[in-house]
Amino acid sequence: MPFFHDKGDDLLSHIKIVLVETTHPGNIGAVARAMKNMTMTNLCLVAPKIFPSAEATARASGADDILAKAAICQTLSEAIADCQLVIGASARCRTISWPEVNPRQAAELCVLSEPRQTVAIIFGRENSGLKNHELDLCHYLLRIPCNADYSSLNIAAAVQVICYELFVATNDVPEVAMPIGDKGECPLATGAQMASFYGHLHEALIDIGFMQPGKSKSIMRRLRRIYNRIQLDTKELDILRGILRMSQDHQKSK
Repeated sequence: MPFFHDKGDDLLSHIKIVLVETTHPGNIGAVARAMKNMTMTNLCLVAPKIFPSAEATARASGADDILAKAAICQTLSEAIADCQLVIGASARCRTISWPEVNPRQAAELCVLSEPRQTVAIIFGRENSGLKNHELDLCHYLLRIPCNADYSSLNIAAAVQVICYELFVATNDVPEVAMPIGDKGECPLATGAQMASFYGHLHEALIDIGFMQPGKSKSIMRRLRRIYNRIQLDTKELDILRGILRMSQDHQKSK
């Protein structure tokens, strides 16, 4: 089997660390430092309370280049619009069951299993983490194993653990095999494409009478979990949207 290896590739450049509504600018700087320690450079901030900030720059301790090119977004949907794999970090147990991974499993997914996909790893607010509707946008829930009696990690410490596992995983990247057949021809759907699909799905389910407007929120959440677990590619998404359009057209023709 033929192999090739792109020696110039940055094996972590496809992964972005996303911080949601960070309250303390010093934490942003500390996260930038943790990232640079592990050769990661892609930072995205969603509606930070204070940024730019001299405190963030001071805490970055030389990683201010990460801060300088950090992307600033107003919503999480905007931050992950180009992402094909989305992982949300949480220290809290949830009543809703999402597929869970630990840091090592997340690194294997991001670096070994999906090395060509754009990935977002999301960290929530310092005091409350990610909300359930934000986790609805994620394919996996990431939990860091730690002391059950004291499980709250500083956000920079949590990012450091994840970035370390990502960095270590790059040592296990094999020579890349040339794809066989159609494997890899269709990229996975992005966050923006999935958001559009979910809007279309919701509309179609109302049109055919399966759901009532403003109700059945739990059904949509379960449907999101099904499709997020599958990780649709763009061709599969086109097929599903074609089915939805035909279902709507059939309903209107009655």
